[in-house]
Amino acid sequence: MGGCIGISRSRSDGIDDPSGNVTRPNSGNTRKNHPLCHETIRWKSDVPLTEGQLRSKRDEFWDTAPAFDGRKEIWDALRAAAVAAEAVDFELAQAILDGANISVPNGFLTECYDELGTRYQVPVYCLSYPINIVKEDSGRDSPAECSEPVDGGTEMVLKLRLSSTCMDVKLPVCTKDTIGMAKKKLQSQEGLEPSRQRWFFGGKLLGDKLRIEEAKIMPGYVVQVIVNHDQMSRVES
Repeated sequence: MGGCIGISRSRSDGIDDPSGNVTRPNSGNTRKNHPLCHETIRWKSDVPLTEGQLRSKRDEFWDTAPAFDGRKEIWDALRAAAVAAEAVDFELAQAILDGANISVPNGFLTECYDELGTRYQVPVYCLSYPINIVKEDSGRDSPAECSEPVDGGTEMVLKLRLSSTCMDVKLPVCTKDTIGMAKKKLQSQEGLEPSRQRWFFGGKLLGDKLRIEEAKIMPGYVVQVIVNHDQMSRVES
């Protein structure tokens, strides 16, 4: 769906097709592990995507990939590593890969192997934003994500731990709110754009269309909010 236009440092390796069909030159021992590169793949989408469309495309890939090949726990680890790497926490991403015995022979998550030699390919759109991302008008959000429900449900207070400050904040929400709506409330309270927020609970990424009650967040439990500070600077560069 797009083409890579390069990364911030020169490499002799082939560049990955963001569709997930990776082609690389054969360098002999393709199983040799390589430390995760602290670089962001820059690419341009053939069809410009909004941030919401990109998030939906990512969710669709991560939700369906385990059904085709590989082990679910490896896909889950790759997803967590991709989120950490996009948030520029490469140490966490590397720790996740090492803990799951995942090797990256070319230094990028586009091509990985588990300890059994099974190959996993992650499309580039799951790893970074395209340089031609379309910024959404905050006043024209998808009704499925941000419209107020008829029944607001029960009021509750979420405890959120922000990666940007490592501090916990309390956010008043309703059980019928979607995660997308809650992100907007956090934006009003803390000044964090929804597109920079990734919410995790119980080791799972919470999608924007998921309602608070469906996430089964128990009172007193902490929701991890990964804040991507580098995202907009990459898009604007």
